[in-house]
Amino acid sequence: MNFFRKILFPLSILYGLITCIRNILFDNGILKAYSFDLPVIAVGNLSVGGTGKTPQIEYLIRLLSDKYKIATLSRGYKRQSSGFILAEASTTAATLGDEPFQFFTKFPNIHVAVDADRKNGIEQLLLQKDRPEIILLDDAFQHRKVKAGLYILLTSFGDLYVNDFVLPTGNLRESRSGAKRASIIVVTKCPHSLSIEDQQMIRKRLKLSENQELYFTFISYHDLIISESQKIMVDVIKKTPKVLVAGIAKPDLFFAFFDNKNDICLSFPDHHHFTDKDILKIKNLAQNKIIIATEKDYMRLRGILPSEQLFYLPIQSRFLSNSASSGDNFDKTILNYVGTSSRNR
Repeated sequence: MNFFRKILFPLSILYGLITCIRNILFDNGILKAYSFDLPVIAVGNLSVGGTGKTPQIEYLIRLLSDKYKIATLSRGYKRQSSGFILAEASTTAATLGDEPFQFFTKFPNIHVAVDADRKNGIEQLLLQKDRPEIILLDDAFQHRKVKAGLYILLTSFGDLYVNDFVLPTGNLRESRSGAKRASIIVVTKCPHSLSIEDQQMIRKRLKLSENQELYFTFISYHDLIISESQKIMVDVIKKTPKVLVAGIAKPDLFFAFFDNKNDICLSFPDHHHFTDKDILKIKNLAQNKIIIATEKDYMRLRGILPSEQLFYLPIQSRFLSNSASSGDNFDKTILNYVGTSSRNR
């Protein structure tokens, strides 16, 4: 924590107090929260970015989309549009936002919508002729105006919320006590070799309530990089000097995965809009080299950088196989909630 953030600690106390009062008002019904007559799953975090919400949403889509009509609803962070938008053929990453556009590109059989007002967004989705049976709320843990049926809270292994402070001294959007709203807590970006003993230590530090489930996941990188027209094995390209582009909150794992000291690593702010100057810089550094972007950045860069040079590395969220709380148990919890909620409609 740098000195400047430390001296802002009084503001953290004030911010924490404001968010605490807001939560109390919602918890006691003084501020109204709206429920809907279908399963609504909210995925979010307490901290600002970098916990792996996108691969977790994609995991849920893969789990549920064969059995149910799915819709994702995001606010569309840094999109160049406003209001409710339902993705269609003419939609772009600029108007939808990079992460929703990624969902739309990868999962063409689901509804993908954006709206900063999640209540209005859900109401608009339910007006659609082919209305969804399940809605996945992306980054909506603090959006108390909508009361989801199930909350999934993500926290990164290297930056657990119990080790953090409220903004601006730390990176928490609200106090650690907000975690009590979660039915499921997922520790993301874990080492593959995280032992049962270490998992138990984390469980104790998080101080879960009896009704909360805890899971551990890691980022699984694909063995191929992909462009519009070709695929190349990662093992082949790792030894080749290349340009790596990441506009995500925590790019270190992405850069380290390729592990080549001759790579040029370009880091940009999360959800960065690439300017003409940025594009020129990437092109000048790349020359004839391959450019590999994160999947999220690829959505914004395709059609701008040369298609024969631009690739992305797909990732997925996977559960640790040695965990007492396995991926199978997670799946059962989700499917049980969806099935029970659907039957009770």
